Amino acid sequence: MPSSYRNFRNSVPWLILSLEAVFIVLFNVLFPYDGELMKSYPAFQDVNHMMIFGFGFFLMFLKRYGFSTTGFNLLLMVLGVQCSMLIDTFILLLQEKSQHHLERLIEAAMSMTAVVISTGAVLGKANPVQLILMTVLELIVFRMTRWMNDTFLQVTDNISMMHVHLFGAYFGLAFSSCFSEPSPRTDKNARTPKSDLLSMLGTLFLWVFWPSFNSVLSDSKWRAIYNTYFGLAVSAVTAFALSVLTTKDGKFRMSHIHSAALAGGVAVGYAAHSIKYPWIAMVLGLLASVIAILGSYCSQRCLNPPLKLHDTSGVHFTFGMPAVLGALAQVILLIIKNWNNLPSLGYLVMIQVGAFCLTISVALITGLIAGLILNLRLFKTTPVSKYFEDQFYWEFPHLAVGF
Repeated sequence: MPSSYRNFRNSVPWLILSLEAVFIVLFNVLFPYDGELMKSYPAFQDVNHMMIFGFGFFLMFLKRYGFSTTGFNLLLMVLGVQCSMLIDTFILLLQEKSQHHLERLIEAAMSMTAVVISTGAVLGKANPVQLILMTVLELIVFRMTRWMNDTFLQVTDNISMMHVHLFGAYFGLAFSSCFSEPSPRTDKNARTPKSDLLSMLGTLFLWVFWPSFNSVLSDSKWRAIYNTYFGLAVSAVTAFALSVLTTKDGKFRMSHIHSAALAGGVAVGYAAHSIKYPWIAMVLGLLASVIAILGSYCSQRCLNPPLKLHDTSGVHFTFGMPAVLGALAQVILLIIKNWNNLPSLGYLVMIQVGAFCLTISVALITGLIAGLILNLRLFKTTPVSKYFEDQFYWEFPHLAVGF
């Protein structure tokens, strides 16, 4: 039996079972039955579909890492939601507040978006132990960041949750910076038509359910839904146009559609509940798509090489930069709305800018610390030669390696 397999077998099962035992004990103590709230179930169903089907397939573009992408996504999701609910319960106890279990479950599933985005930055490089521990650490830090935004800056729950894309992207980039870069000659992280098709299936799932994600915590759900839809629609249209204009042979490129079609939903999320005119959401969708496609060229050629940063899934230009655009747009719309109330305008702007700076700063700092800690020899880091390999973790026929 290879030593790498022994290490894997002696660590992963016991870590999973230990965490689950702790969760069971704490759920027994902290979660008494509190009745039903079926009106919230459709919202939970939509968010759950996004997390399991959407992101599970969305990240499935590596030709030799399909089993790990979908399998680890499910594992992290089910462990992370339980962990997030417990963290949220402790925060609510400190605040002496109460919330229905199903509503907490929805927020826990939404919080997992940060983890899934961060996972995309280290996809194929981090082993299961590192991913599980990263999930726990990131959920704790993200929830504490939301608590600071809510308590000290008086940011609403809806806005603090929309920081999830920003936090996940920059936590993941900082975390990824601590991993060795793959060899530029390797073709293991290449795409195939089949893997691109499966990844596009995930994009379609996310695209369909994104309006529910942006509206679930909003007071103006109908406004958030239609603004998100128009933002997504224009970002998808722009992705097709720019894909033809930026490729050498003037053809559509699936990777462009895969990333830029969702950028509008990320950018509109911050202000989806407050945008009064659909054309504003449409302009945001257009700008987000432009940023996603042009940002991919800038990141891969100008930013990532000097920083020696390898972003496997391109989370920086798919989620990070559109989130920055959305946060900036929210501040501009806030200024326009309160222009006649100058005494309080500066205070309102500083709150939103402060929440943005706090979120991105905490994400970068804690992501870097987590990456340094979880790359210690204790955590059996994956050798560079085994990056992007399903066979390192899964029972897999040798002849099927190139699927």
